[in-house]
Amino acid sequence: MSNADLELEALSLAEDERLEQEASLCSAVAVEVVPVGDRTRQISATIQIPQPSDRIWQVLTDYEHLSEFIPNLKESRRVAHPEGGIRIEQVGAQSLWKLKIKFCARVVLDMVETFPRELRFHMVEGDFKEFFGCWTLQPAPDAQVTNLTYTLTVQPSRVMPIGLIEKRLRRDLETNLTAIYQRVEAIASTG
Repeated sequence: MSNADLELEALSLAEDERLEQEASLCSAVAVEVVPVGDRTRQISATIQIPQPSDRIWQVLTDYEHLSEFIPNLKESRRVAHPEGGIRIEQVGAQSLWKLKIKFCARVVLDMVETFPRELRFHMVEGDFKEFFGCWTLQPAPDAQVTNLTYTLTVQPSRVMPIGLIEKRLRRDLETNLTAIYQRVEAIASTG
């Protein structure tokens, strides 16, 4: 085998290992979907991260950089808030594989930070009828492990089928919480 072949083999093995780790982390995300109205769902997802809550908080509140590591988040930026609070605009985009169409949704969220335990948000403008929820950080007694929970209540506009939105959100939350886990771990490993 040539050196190039060995390097290619090593890269392939490293990629396989990364994908296995990611799949394992996704399976560690507990997701629950509860109908709370005709077209309204409450979706909760939880993952345990072996880091203190302040490190996780640092990642969650770095609003300008969330789209760099959360796969389906194409844009995330702070925008002016009329009362001086925290307001962010986010655009999510993804291809709906079977239908071969691209789905985009935009939300403008007002954020309320209660460091280091809770980050509440509610939509003030966007592509949904309702969109509100919170991130909750619950440290274990030793404070070196944190349960991170994302809870969202969502009601799509009439043109969006609730079943499709529910299915996509369930899958995306597994991916997104896994991405947050990986980002927190990467930051912790670099000091």
